[in-house]
Amino acid sequence: MEEQACPRCKTTKYRNPSLKLMVNVCGHTLCESCVDMLFLKGSGACPECMVPLRRNNFRVQLFEDPMVEKEVDIRRRILRDYNKREEDFATLEEYNDYLEEIEDLVYNLCNNIEIIETNKRIEAYKRDNRDVIQRNKTRVGRDECALEELLELERAQDESRKKELEELETEHKKQKARDKQALIEELMYSGKDAATIVSEFAEKAEKQREEEKQLPPPKPANEFSTGIKFGQTADPSLLPVPKSEEGPLFVYEPLIPITEGPTPPPISEVESMGYISHIRAETPQENAGGFTSTLACQRALQEALQCLYYTPTAGVGVGL
Repeated sequence: MEEQACPRCKTTKYRNPSLKLMVNVCGHTLCESCVDMLFLKGSGACPECMVPLRRNNFRVQLFEDPMVEKEVDIRRRILRDYNKREEDFATLEEYNDYLEEIEDLVYNLCNNIEIIETNKRIEAYKRDNRDVIQRNKTRVGRDECALEELLELERAQDESRKKELEELETEHKKQKARDKQALIEELMYSGKDAATIVSEFAEKAEKQREEEKQLPPPKPANEFSTGIKFGQTADPSLLPVPKSEEGPLFVYEPLIPITEGPTPPPISEVESMGYISHIRAETPQENAGGFTSTLACQRALQEALQCLYYTPTAGVGVGL
């Protein structure tokens, strides 16, 4: 909490618990008071990077790291146009190249690398794929409408169940109060034994509870609050894909590399035998990605020893 502070006025979350940090497209944060002061006319420059900004582009910071906010905003803007799906490509390799291109664009814009060239690539892509982008936006719009309809259905059903339970609980309380009043009056004015009266009322209450358990469940809601039936506007093209028969389960088979050369030392011996003496240590970023200097050294040894025993077949390359 103490680390969250406005870089301009130095107000911290500890001193002002209601502090609201805001972020713009450049990724630098300002508190709401500084935004109101610096961007009183609607536009201005960022105090840190001097990038021209607009007041209406500021939004509340959701993540602790402002650079994450910047990446989320950039990724959202890029994916608005780079909206192709896997079925739009002939092969999986083309789709993977497309995803890699998106990540390159996001990385360049997040780290201020070749900003002008990257924006030119985005504009060129938008010009060349205008029809595809518009078609996919329409398809996404239909998917969102169907999803909103399902969410509305769930909300309506939840409200219906909640209302039904409230009515049952209210009726149960009223019935309990009536039974209590009837028991009191019976004890006051009846000539029967008190134990007999209490026993009769207990049996009656038990019988009512059994009848309530046997009542059918409430019918689910079948229309929106506007009166439109559920599924009335559903697009037939958005019907769920029928399930296909599942094939056999995947069985892992360990990879057996064919080196045609000396066997490289295992990872446990790379460090103990001194192979790693002249290899630099991995950086925190490389370590986070799963790479270690020991693994890199073993890969280098594998490549150095590979195919040392390879002997070309006799007669290869001789014209017959």
